[in-house]
Amino acid sequence: MNWLTNFVKPKIRALVGNNVPDNLWGKCPECEQMIFYKELESNYKVCSRCGNHMRLSVDSRIKLLFDSGEFSKIKYQSKVQDPLKFKDTKRYVDRLKSSRKNNDEDAVVVGYGRINGHKTAAVFFDFDFMGGSMGTAVGEGFLAGADFAASKGYSFLVVPCSGGARMQEGIFSLMQMPRTIIAIDKIKEAELPYIVLLTNPTTGGVSASFAMLGDIHIAEPGATIAFSGSRVIEGTIHEKLPKGFQKSEYLLSHGMIDMVVHRKELKTTISKIIGLLTHKNWKNQEYSTSKKERPPLERH
Repeated sequence: MNWLTNFVKPKIRALVGNNVPDNLWGKCPECEQMIFYKELESNYKVCSRCGNHMRLSVDSRIKLLFDSGEFSKIKYQSKVQDPLKFKDTKRYVDRLKSSRKNNDEDAVVVGYGRINGHKTAAVFFDFDFMGGSMGTAVGEGFLAGADFAASKGYSFLVVPCSGGARMQEGIFSLMQMPRTIIAIDKIKEAELPYIVLLTNPTTGGVSASFAMLGDIHIAEPGATIAFSGSRVIEGTIHEKLPKGFQKSEYLLSHGMIDMVVHRKELKTTISKIIGLLTHKNWKNQEYSTSKKERPPLERH
């Protein structure tokens, strides 16, 4: 940033004065080209030079995918739990309280709305909340979203952005993996579409459970999708991994995911998939399942 700080900013201030905000521009972490933040925001955090897809907030994703940005949130149990009385540089309960000051109940935002008219329930992972890690509250949120979709006949969309299980909760965090799989089984029993949008990163216990069980797996360009980190794998097998290993394009070429879609095309792509999977013309009729209304998912 020295070039921006020492040369570009002084030149602009010489022309327009000192009322130039410091957060007017930055650098793309991929191509290192100067980029204006207004342009970046209008392009949904995609670099117009190299196409690098930067991390998008949950609110921005909702505006991107749901009609008119309308999304009704579903509340879920997010009571502070600290079974291990975990503490490193800070107590776990204090980390949770600090994260909740600027975020929702926990690392997922759950709700429903319409995507190009299609009724859809969704679970969005928030990386800003402790790395989007999956603890008991996230499991509750996931089940709440799946329960709503199954009982109301909504398609189910999950957008993981997570480092995996939340180690501070020990075995309780790992238990969320089978819980989310049971929730997905309810969606499939109801013959409803289950779509997963893999974003950067999708790793650990998240990738080892619900994230790879979708009817369709869509990934954003350049997303890291893996269980263990590449350095851990290389240290275990004592071999150099292929170039681009664990990136969405590599997984697509090896049959692990179905498609890699540019962010600006996501809404159209997801709505087309829902239309194909439901075999319904949403313009003329409401979607409903032929089966009886599903009972709420059991919670333990």
